[in-house]
Amino acid sequence: MAAQREHELIIIGAGPGGYVAAIRAAQLGMNVACVERDPALGGTCLRVGCIPSKALLESSDLFAAAKLAERRVLTRRGGAGETSGFEAHGIRLADVTLDLAAMLGRKNEIVEHLTKGVDSLFRKHKIVRYLGHGRIAGPGAVVVETGKETLALKARWILIATGSAPANLPGVKIDGDRIGTSTEALSYPDVPDHLVIIGAGYIGLEIGSVWRRLGATVTVIEYSDRILSEMDMEMAVEAKRMLERQGLNFHLGRRVTGARVEGPHCVVECEGVESIRCNRVLVAVGRVPMTANLGLETVGIMPDEHGRIPVDERFATSATGIYAIGDVIRGPMLAHKASEEGIACVEMLAGGYGHVHYEAIPSVVYTHPEIASVGRTEEDLREAKIDYRKGVFPFLASGRARALGQTEGRIKVLADKKTDRLLGVHILGPRAGDLIAEAATAMAFGASSEDIARTCHAHPTLAEAFREAALAVQGRALHI
Repeated sequence: MAAQREHELIIIGAGPGGYVAAIRAAQLGMNVACVERDPALGGTCLRVGCIPSKALLESSDLFAAAKLAERRVLTRRGGAGETSGFEAHGIRLADVTLDLAAMLGRKNEIVEHLTKGVDSLFRKHKIVRYLGHGRIAGPGAVVVETGKETLALKARWILIATGSAPANLPGVKIDGDRIGTSTEALSYPDVPDHLVIIGAGYIGLEIGSVWRRLGATVTVIEYSDRILSEMDMEMAVEAKRMLERQGLNFHLGRRVTGARVEGPHCVVECEGVESIRCNRVLVAVGRVPMTANLGLETVGIMPDEHGRIPVDERFATSATGIYAIGDVIRGPMLAHKASEEGIACVEMLAGGYGHVHYEAIPSVVYTHPEIASVGRTEEDLREAKIDYRKGVFPFLASGRARALGQTEGRIKVLADKKTDRLLGVHILGPRAGDLIAEAATAMAFGASSEDIARTCHAHPTLAEAFREAALAVQGRALHI
């Protein structure tokens, strides 16, 4: 074992929680080290999750729009009828073909550029990076197994930010090829004839949308009787209808009992119905915290029944000097949630103030159209017996949405009946992921629907629809 190295803070994991915490800690003057076993920094989100999936969603959306325009050129009879996509803009396309290798290459270039960007930020802030598997070896001690040697590190504080991994499903054996997770599904070498996705959460719907646009038959199987179980029910129901019109096939209320490879096909078995034959299977039934083989037992930390590490309001574990953030603790498994926790944790360690407003953490599903949400759903409010008012505004009545040619969906604002304070905002429609930022900011500052309604919004913008939905809470919408 090599000579001992000492740091003020050692972070295990360089995902969006770990690397952001490292940068903020370095800004605060700490001697920081970060241990990451993958050569590329950025974690699952940057390498095989959020970023590559959004790159493919963008590329596949353009391809689908181009193919639609091509079909309408080839089948046009006299030029009459409604148009959409490129054709609606007066752009005529023909002979549209898919170069999947180039599309995947663009995705890989984006990922490589961003991971190198994190590496350069580490150098800029003089953050020491250790390549290898890190685990706790007692109070204030971390060992890094590099494959060639074992390094012994000492620290005043240790921050666990190891993230999560795809969950397994009993009876379904992941082979990393024909039956795989989102990691494999982001790099299929060719378009599958028939892709079966187990799970109707955001991962399954986003990746399913990619391959459907590129020509695959996509079947989504979900144990629940609805898609997007954490989203507002009204929005989820409407989103399902839109995705069905795009060609996704849903089998809800079905429990998958097994999946196997049989020659050139995969066979997916469901309880009470006939098995489904396909070319590839994507298992997207959620994620689990990566807390195994971290040496938690050496400091007496016991994960809960879900594998999560219990922490207090300062992100401190039961072991003195050891903290945890992100997917390994309670709360939604979202990259931006992990980043906020990392910043708050190290700011408190430095003697300052740190806080995460959990009621104002937005979530986004990057289908077409996008689905975004912050705060409480109607189902939550009814269950909690909280009286509320609702305002809804359709994008069909938005001038900007009309100009974009994207009028599907709506914005829903939920406000407390007595105080008018915003309780939740739910958006299904164009650029919902960007629009939700205003709602999250408003909720973080305790704004009311009246505050939004009396704030001047630029015209013509999609954000005007948020103001109209806020006006609708009091029955004062101007354009419906």
